[in-house]
Amino acid sequence: MNNEKEIGVIIGRFQVHQLHPGHIDLISHVQSKHNKVIVFLGVSPALVTRKNPLDFVTRKELLTKEFPGLTVLSLPDMPDDYDWSKELDKRIREVSPIDGVVLYGSRDSFIPYYHGVFETVVLPESAGMTGTNLRIEVSKEVKSSPDFRAGVIYAAFNQYPKIFPTVDVAVIRDKEVLLARKAHEKKFRFIGGFTDPADNSFEEAAKREVREEAAIEIENIRYIASHKIDDWRYRGEEDKIITHLFAADYVSGEPRAEDDVVELKWISQDQLTEDQVVDEHLPLLHSFLSYFQLKNLNRSL
Repeated sequence: MNNEKEIGVIIGRFQVHQLHPGHIDLISHVQSKHNKVIVFLGVSPALVTRKNPLDFVTRKELLTKEFPGLTVLSLPDMPDDYDWSKELDKRIREVSPIDGVVLYGSRDSFIPYYHGVFETVVLPESAGMTGTNLRIEVSKEVKSSPDFRAGVIYAAFNQYPKIFPTVDVAVIRDKEVLLARKAHEKKFRFIGGFTDPADNSFEEAAKREVREEAAIEIENIRYIASHKIDDWRYRGEEDKIITHLFAADYVSGEPRAEDDVVELKWISQDQLTEDQVVDEHLPLLHSFLSYFQLKNLNRSL
């Protein structure tokens, strides 16, 4: 046992359903070299994501069940690596004011971001041990046990209520606006849909949605208003949809119903009425008509 450095510190996330043999070997290796081992678990401010599905308490129990008596502490994520390093050093010294300390991790874990005062040691990762790979494998399996179902319910309740951002677009050609009809609907709606993490802006999402649903190109995208949408899929849920309504000028392409749209129709702005539009898009219609009237008023001045 290395008495020169009394404390061995492991920094990790351990966002897995069970410890991989490589995890067990890592902790056992550090325990064999130090009188005391501390595991700091990174804690993300985002709740229940694919990268961070498990909370601190769940992961602490995972570790202490396999290693009773192991000291497991939380370490919040921070936007600045230097602030994070200072906080880590501070928490280590709160637990061990004078003992020598060595920090352990893989080359791609915390070590590139650590700027503190303690020695670091790089440990090799076992093949296939990455938390990402383990989570992907777990996500493919549905189990019939009550514990599995309880875990799904626990995860659903331990996250913030969400707002899903969407975009809707009033595509304008001369004095006409292009509307879309979906299957099983008799009335029309503005072209639009959910934003995507790959979109760099709502305007980019608007272009993508119009291209996907109508196979045309638009330009001069301008924001009109935002509205909470009374979408039937979320009426009984805490999660809701807020959309961003844009106006855009038609550029090119022959409108063609694509994706989940079954019909497209150019309608004169002067003839656009409430009875033509689905109920959940009526607030958007009112905002668009107000925008259209203001635009015409400005032209006449």
